[in-house]
Amino acid sequence: MRRVKRELDSNAFVFLETDEDIHTAVERRLTEITPAGAALHAGRSRNDQVALDLRLYCRAAASQLVGEVAGAIDALATKARAHASWAMPGYTHLQRAQPVTVGHHLLAHAEPLLRDAERVRNVYAAAGDMPLGSGALAGTTLPLMREVVAKELGLERLTANSMDAVADRDFALDLVYACLSVSLHLSRLGEDVMLWASSEFGFVRLAEEIATGSSLMPQKKNPDIAELLRGRSGRALGSMVALATVLKGLPLAYDRDLQEDKAAVFAAVDNALDSLRAASLLVQHLEFDRDRLAAACADPGLLATDAAEVLVRSGMPFRKAHQAVAHQVREGKLSIPWTAKASLVKRDLVGAPHPRRVAARSGAVRREARALLAWSETHPRPLP
Repeated sequence: MRRVKRELDSNAFVFLETDEDIHTAVERRLTEITPAGAALHAGRSRNDQVALDLRLYCRAAASQLVGEVAGAIDALATKARAHASWAMPGYTHLQRAQPVTVGHHLLAHAEPLLRDAERVRNVYAAAGDMPLGSGALAGTTLPLMREVVAKELGLERLTANSMDAVADRDFALDLVYACLSVSLHLSRLGEDVMLWASSEFGFVRLAEEIATGSSLMPQKKNPDIAELLRGRSGRALGSMVALATVLKGLPLAYDRDLQEDKAAVFAAVDNALDSLRAASLLVQHLEFDRDRLAAACADPGLLATDAAEVLVRSGMPFRKAHQAVAHQVREGKLSIPWTAKASLVKRDLVGAPHPRRVAARSGAVRREARALLAWSETHPRPLP
């Protein structure tokens, strides 16, 4: 088998017109090398072989994806640590709301990627069932040692139902959804960077590595990577819809429709890997403009909620305090209790943007990223 693999890898493998597909071609070539090859297909079907191959691919893809997610998380956490105390406006409805820090905002993009990493690791576990021995759909009369094969392949469990084993693509659907989730989260990161890089915001300067110029307008510097992260999420959604549509309403057990699963899975994985690498590069080269950030944080409206909370601490019910401060804002007479920087220091709760807590969380997220990378480097176990 190793010789056949070398021939396939080096494009030295010769396919014959009589070969029905890759399975029969490998069996034929192996039999040419050794008579024992003629026993290769005993107790097997292309149905359970394809199910096995896809499971092994999904596990390898999950391992690689976790490593790339870890890289993007580490880039965000590293940049967040360097900007843990840089005040900036936080937004709701794309309107200035309350002060946060650059580090806090960047970590808000790291947190969903941490959840994505767990989704991908769950895919690795879900694909750990060994379907060989299920045959076409009803097992075999031959005394196969399924447990031994599963151990050799590094799989944790045996499939419990031979019909389900050849029909199941839940693990593939889980992988494509995890890739979609990654793409959606990177799309939101790309959107934020696009806003920050606009002249209207001016919060970041685009380095040459993450931008391109205009073929017509000399002054332009376009956030191409950020835009592509947003656009690439469409591919991910397309893969999800394509695979779900293939699986919808299929009768048990195996149907040739399932041949279409691979195009959706491969496309989703390749797209997610490309997007994660691009996102890491984007974050690494972000250059924040502290003066523009400080000017935006001078907006007194950012501290309106702080003013209301001063009244609450004096004993006024919050709704009444809210109304009082809203009146001051309308009249242009808002009394500001402190600066945005001072406001951040007072936000000393778990998960809040106090610079010390942001710095601490940045370090914790980096440690989680390193642990994910270590997991990726040890999974899956190399195949024999």
